[in-house]
Amino acid sequence: MHDVAVLGGGPAGIAAAIAAARGGAKTVLVERYGFLGGMSTAALVYPWMTFHTETGRQVIRGIAQEIVDRLIERNASPGHLRDTIGFTYSLTPFDPEVYKVLAHEMLKEAGVDLLLHTWADDVLVRNGRIEHVTLRGKSGPLKLQARMFVDATGDGDIAYRAGAPWEQGNREGRVQPMTMKFRMRGVNVDEIKDYMKRHPEEFYERSLISELDRLPLTGVMGFYSIWKRAGLPIAREGLLFFIGPRGDEALINVSRVPGLDPTKAEQLTEAELEGRRQALMLERFFRESVPGFRHAVLAQVGTQIGVRETRRIRGLYMLNGEDVLSGRRFDDCIARSGYPIDIHNPSGGGVTTGMIRDGGAYDIPYRSIVPLGVENLLLAGRCISATHEAQATARLTPSCMAVGQASGAAAAIAAAGGFAAGEVPMDKLQQKLLSDGAELGLDEEGGR
Repeated sequence: MHDVAVLGGGPAGIAAAIAAARGGAKTVLVERYGFLGGMSTAALVYPWMTFHTETGRQVIRGIAQEIVDRLIERNASPGHLRDTIGFTYSLTPFDPEVYKVLAHEMLKEAGVDLLLHTWADDVLVRNGRIEHVTLRGKSGPLKLQARMFVDATGDGDIAYRAGAPWEQGNREGRVQPMTMKFRMRGVNVDEIKDYMKRHPEEFYERSLISELDRLPLTGVMGFYSIWKRAGLPIAREGLLFFIGPRGDEALINVSRVPGLDPTKAEQLTEAELEGRRQALMLERFFRESVPGFRHAVLAQVGTQIGVRETRRIRGLYMLNGEDVLSGRRFDDCIARSGYPIDIHNPSGGGVTTGMIRDGGAYDIPYRSIVPLGVENLLLAGRCISATHEAQATARLTPSCMAVGQASGAAAAIAAAGGFAAGEVPMDKLQQKLLSDGAELGLDEEGGR
């Protein structure tokens, strides 16, 4: 019997398991792949965006920042750099292969039991509590019991199978499109910068082109006329890619697969095949048409397609778009984020964005990680209780890390004290998070 079982080894699950174990709980982490990192490694979702507000205030620290610091020590990340696209204040390049190893080491240091190549198959609930989760993998079926469970599956699989209410997508039930990301090496960054300086009108209006002589190029959104002339059958308005962590490397975020449901195996299969087809088509286009890529080569395609949105589990409170845009504060704040609303059109092309008031941050309340109807379960990652609009910011990796740390800390407190998820003492949880380096904004003027 474990005190805390974390299902899902992505950024949220990693942070949750470390926090739970550091909180004194006997903890196990279960991951379906043979490596950790979730979307950050399996789907090449990097760089991490963002630890800061639009004005440059860092609002995510704790375990997330510890991971960045330790990557820097291994020469696997330059740390937080300015986002030269200008959409956010900062982004954080990192080496996904080093992150896989580092995450494993940090879990081991914390004393977390780890099960790879294993996934949750069924959930047994009695009297509103999860009695056990059935795991499947190389060892066959295994019943996992714990006092508290954390759903860090991304898709809310555990909460869904436990009978918690959920929503998905926009008003029509459509989710944001999926993207197959890939890396190219041998990129001539100086050639890209030179083109940007000569053709600033070809790029996102907030791009920091005038500052490229003093800032490293980290991200590019544009090449509008080149993309338009190509006429490729992908619903994008321009090219989006990120440089790093190596100097000649670009992570391409252009493919788009809309109209499919990632929670359905048949549709996810279709998306995987279409995403890889698009990736190869784009790789050829970049080499033939985009400045700086003439001698670049394909280095890696994601192990799986990147998923932005699936189930959102309904909790004690549903974070909404107005909460985000107004920079709302909550008494039960357990994490913060300065990332704007960023909705990729579920029906095809276009992106809807919304900036947080005064370039600030919004709070994520504890009630949004407590699902309805299951008293020994907490949420972590993009499946938390939020509307379609609010999820479009809370889904970003640094936010998921911060929420993961909170869910793990709360699970440890609940397991030790015999509390239901909704009864965790907020003063005790917030004190624990602050002592572990998390940023809750308590020192800001006008705060709680």
